[in-house]
Amino acid sequence: MKRKPNSLISEKSPYLLQHAYNPVNWLSWNNKAFETARNENKPIFLSIGYSACHWCHVMEKESFEDDEVAALLNEYFISIKVDKEERPDIDNVYMNVCRIYTGSGGWPMTIILTPDKEPFYAGTYFPKTERFGRPGMLQLLPQLNEIWRNRHAEVLKSAALITASLKNLHAGTAVVPIDETIIKKAISYFKENYDKEFGGFGVAPKFPTPHIFNFLARRYKRDNDNELLEIIDSSLTQMRLGGVYDHVGFGFHRYSTDRTWLVPHFEKMLYDQALISLAYLDAYLLTNKTIFSKTATEILEYVLQDMTSPEGVFYSAEDADSEGEEGKFYLWTTDDMTSLFDPETAKLATDLYNIKPEGNFFDASAGRTTGENILHQKLATQDLSGALNASEKEIYSLEVPIRKILFEAREKRIHPFKDEKILTDWNGLTIAALCRAGRVLVQKDFVAAAQRAYEFISKNLFNTEGALLHRYKDGNIAVTANADDYSFLIYGLLELYESSFDVYYLEEAIKLNEAFVNDFWDEKEGGFFFTSLRAEKLLVRQKEIYDGAVPSSNSMAMMNLLRLAKLTGNYKLEEKASQIADAFSALISEQPSAYTQFLQAYDFGSGSTTEIIICGEQENKSVKEIIRYLNSIYLPDAVILLKTDRNKERIALSAPFTKGLISKNNDATIYVCNNFKCNTPVFNLQELKKLIELPV
Repeated sequence: MKRKPNSLISEKSPYLLQHAYNPVNWLSWNNKAFETARNENKPIFLSIGYSACHWCHVMEKESFEDDEVAALLNEYFISIKVDKEERPDIDNVYMNVCRIYTGSGGWPMTIILTPDKEPFYAGTYFPKTERFGRPGMLQLLPQLNEIWRNRHAEVLKSAALITASLKNLHAGTAVVPIDETIIKKAISYFKENYDKEFGGFGVAPKFPTPHIFNFLARRYKRDNDNELLEIIDSSLTQMRLGGVYDHVGFGFHRYSTDRTWLVPHFEKMLYDQALISLAYLDAYLLTNKTIFSKTATEILEYVLQDMTSPEGVFYSAEDADSEGEEGKFYLWTTDDMTSLFDPETAKLATDLYNIKPEGNFFDASAGRTTGENILHQKLATQDLSGALNASEKEIYSLEVPIRKILFEAREKRIHPFKDEKILTDWNGLTIAALCRAGRVLVQKDFVAAAQRAYEFISKNLFNTEGALLHRYKDGNIAVTANADDYSFLIYGLLELYESSFDVYYLEEAIKLNEAFVNDFWDEKEGGFFFTSLRAEKLLVRQKEIYDGAVPSSNSMAMMNLLRLAKLTGNYKLEEKASQIADAFSALISEQPSAYTQFLQAYDFGSGSTTEIIICGEQENKSVKEIIRYLNSIYLPDAVILLKTDRNKERIALSAPFTKGLISKNNDATIYVCNNFKCNTPVFNLQELKKLIELPV
């Protein structure tokens, strides 16, 4: 019998809609929910998760779909569901609470609040009944109710103390000088924790954390430290060959549960595809290895094929589960191969993807492997090269028709759930990745896709007052944009400019950055708050700096400010970037390895940067040659402007220092400034190479 829906049925978030038929009387986060809690003198049961979260699904099936658990929640609590992707501001606040209370965090996240939003209990996943020392919902909920009823004063005192601790997390600290010793401390950490056998860092689980590799690439370029290149090369190769990569449909799963990158947590996140592709592009520019350019291309092909809406903007995630089982969509048996291919091709396919009769996917509930395989290519390509007397490139050619048949067969399976909400911040990252790939790999289609996505955002994710919003779903826009939305979208606009040299994107970046500063900047202590002046007031107004699965808004904003300062000549922006560094310096100096996006910005700001202004028509043969060359080399500390007859007035408005720069003899004229000094103009690629200290 189908249940009656609860109030979540009217929401747009796919995650909230997944819970709309639970017997729990779920409410969304709104003032009415808290008023009800005050009127009924009940605590809040706050549950935060996201649609692609495997353990969120487990807790729903075990507890939130269970009538016994639902009865307790409905009797003792006002229950609120929050989609962490739709409301990262709420998630950030209570994730810090969870870390204060338990020492760690994750999703699903469970927080018990007073009606005034102050927390007094926190945890993550809870089973229905107690298991291996983990409290069960049937025991925990009555205990919490008893504490609320009979020890009310203690509860309020505890909630006040936790709230005070939360506010103290963001108290101002003394400025600690950030210098090369901090950079070296981070590099030492990565060298010490590098897994020489399987790549990546530590043992398990292993997350890609691509901005670590972008940081190491910068430092390799600066220091010529071959050990850093080895870390990048080996780690990204192992990741690509492992099961954490989807060898049939492309794209990366969220992380590896084991040391060898074999067994992934199968969900696919849009932000991972964007950020990981950027790491592979850096690796390709440093090594010229086909595996890296191929991987970056495939990741973005996956995004365009499976994660793109009809309007050209990008969906958020694909679930880990299908048919109620994690990873089922992605697993293969030897019988699958023999049914799909002739004997010779089946043998090649099983060798290519390391498919074994016993399987490599371990079923924890059964305590054994299932005969199902996670496809991977660990050593397969090298082994096959010798066995078939074929080059690695030829092996790739043999793989194409096999992969196509596997893909078509897999398409007939029941697909994992796709979260089709559009998030501004993750789209900004994807726009940036497509643009960079378009430049580096000479793929105009990638840049065109990025332009279509921004066109959609510009038309649909700004409200009537011109303010940016965070989420779009089914024609509905909601949630005031946060600092990630601004900083990531500005990043995308800067990449759009350097990929198209359409001054419109530079103008948009400048305008959006001004709005960001006006609504988010902390005039007292520096740095950007995560929430806008326009946003709902939560327990605290936080600032984010930790560079985790995605870079923090302040780290990304710091790099944006520095790039905009170089592109426009507005060095007040550079001062703002310096103030961000000061605001978080004490925290970063303690564990710099946790802030690798910030360290990239610091490296850019403290090193020798290069501004290249090309004067000439974009269709000019010499101009095209220069741009093509600059896109083909690793130049992390350069910014590039193009001034043409058509855009010279608009470029001069955005970058006044270019006003006197002209094209001489109606041909390409290149002005290069580096390390705070400008050189006399040059007129061809050979002279430019000398100025930027590259081989002629």
